[in-house]
Amino acid sequence: MNDAAPAPTPAPAPRRARVRAPELIGKGGWLNTGGKDLKLADFRGRVLILDFWTFCCINCLHVLDELRELEEKHRDTVVIVGVHSPKFVHEAEHGAVVDAVERYGVEHPVLDDPELATWKQYAVRAWPTLVVIDPEGYVVAQHAGEGHAHAIERLVAELEAEHEAKGTLRRGDGPYVPPEPVATDLRFPGKVLALPGGNLLVSDSTRHQLVEMAPDGESVVRRIGSGGRGFTDGAFNEPQGLALLPDGRVVVADTVNHALRVFDPQTGTVETVAGTGRQWWQGSPTAGPALEVDLSSPWDVAWWQDKVWIAMAGVHQLWTWDPEAGTVQVAAGTTNEGLVDGPAAEAWFAQPSGLAAAGDRLWIADSETSALRWIDAEGVVHTAVGTGLFDFGHRDGEAGQALLQHPLGVTALPDGSVAVCDTYNHALRRYDPATGEVSTLATDLREPSGAALAGEDVVVVESARHRLTRLRLPEEAVKVADVAHRTQRAATEVAPGTLRLDVVFQAPSGQKLDTRYGPSTRLLVSSTPPELLAAGDGAGTDLFRELVLADGVGEGVLHVSAMAASCDDDPENEYPACHVHQQDWGVPVKISDSGVSRLPLVLAGMDPSGA
Repeated sequence: MNDAAPAPTPAPAPRRARVRAPELIGKGGWLNTGGKDLKLADFRGRVLILDFWTFCCINCLHVLDELRELEEKHRDTVVIVGVHSPKFVHEAEHGAVVDAVERYGVEHPVLDDPELATWKQYAVRAWPTLVVIDPEGYVVAQHAGEGHAHAIERLVAELEAEHEAKGTLRRGDGPYVPPEPVATDLRFPGKVLALPGGNLLVSDSTRHQLVEMAPDGESVVRRIGSGGRGFTDGAFNEPQGLALLPDGRVVVADTVNHALRVFDPQTGTVETVAGTGRQWWQGSPTAGPALEVDLSSPWDVAWWQDKVWIAMAGVHQLWTWDPEAGTVQVAAGTTNEGLVDGPAAEAWFAQPSGLAAAGDRLWIADSETSALRWIDAEGVVHTAVGTGLFDFGHRDGEAGQALLQHPLGVTALPDGSVAVCDTYNHALRRYDPATGEVSTLATDLREPSGAALAGEDVVVVESARHRLTRLRLPEEAVKVADVAHRTQRAATEVAPGTLRLDVVFQAPSGQKLDTRYGPSTRLLVSSTPPELLAAGDGAGTDLFRELVLADGVGEGVLHVSAMAASCDDDPENEYPACHVHQQDWGVPVKISDSGVSRLPLVLAGMDPSGA
């Protein structure tokens, strides 16, 4: 007699509509397959997930990140195939798709479908769309939008069990073949920031690092971050925007970590100041303690009106982070995607990706509407260039009829105009509010994504050429207002040995030094040639320094950069206005026994009125 319980009867497979999947065709061919062309039959026996995406689309980028865990967990049964289906003209270029696949770390085969042939065969209507095909070649599910990874995970588990039982599941390695790595100092960098000492800080997005470079934009000084994706204070995940805080630290838009980090150039430390590492979803809080509120793909940051403004590309809004209060909140936008001006709470944006503060305006590169916009000090949103989600091109002239194509960066110029990184037109454009005209400053820039002023030049991030490019601004774009200062000095004779450097600063009338976030002053000293200084170079918080001149070097240039932060001295004002005073000097010196032993430099504190 057998007392064992009878084996349970397998549950019947769920009934699904069985629609034969159309063939995969695309004029651009296949990427990440080692040069092999694939057909639908090559995936028989595997669960196939088609990801219809285009690289301009932030929701598509979110889906790429959502699928990473599923892709790794089911690597022997599931194959993900990206079907790149372009929106913009630039996205139909095969080379641009090749770049995007590497830029965003896509580790599965991609079919380049510039004419939307497969898109039409599968009746896709929106970016992104996911289509699930079972191991026998039938379509079993289709999901538009993001946020479906968990539902697809459950479906994959069901399909694995069902086809394992039927004998139609084939396990093994997939067809993905990684491309050969390329040795470059930068790899698809995002944004650039000019540091007070003249060096340049670059977000090296694809390598998940920050890179500090010398003023030449070519020599690497140091790298910050482990180089792998991560959310520890030693790692980043596709960082983008950079902004200088009044205390000399740098706030970083850590895009795929959905967080803001702060990097201290002096200590080299990185800390998280906003975000939880989770992506914001509808219904989540939109204000509160910065480390408790979810963010969504912050793409750029700017210091304006005593707060850090955040281009929250993932939810089509602007947010702010208040370092003093330690809070974040929505500042503009409804989360609806489009181009609608008006009061901040009613305005619509579409993937704001670039910010630049200029007096009473915060300029915005609104990428998906191919628009240049701004928000004024009263909280009203305006559009300078651009008409909507589907109008784009390259046209100069009067702003009302000018066209851009997916701009990612904007930079305020000294004369009140702005330079726009017109990314998909491979151009640097200029909008002049005084004339209402748009012009082209430079072309043949490969996917420019950010820029920073460096003297009379502008340093442009050529993201798809993996480099920084320095351009001389036209004369009309570098007109200097009366409040600006430019210091030139003849050679100063200094005595050999010890030289006392004093930067003299006095806060303007009615202001005091701002010590809320630590020291309010910063001094950086270097020399050309470097051998000129035997001691005393580097950064510090005191505005004085004992320099030691080396024996045997007769002349050179001392490079001095000083910064001081002051705030309105009004005890009755809970939120005083604050100001950063900064100046760089290149001081030619000549060693002479009859020279001076003290070098004073005046850092002028300027009244807010410009007086």
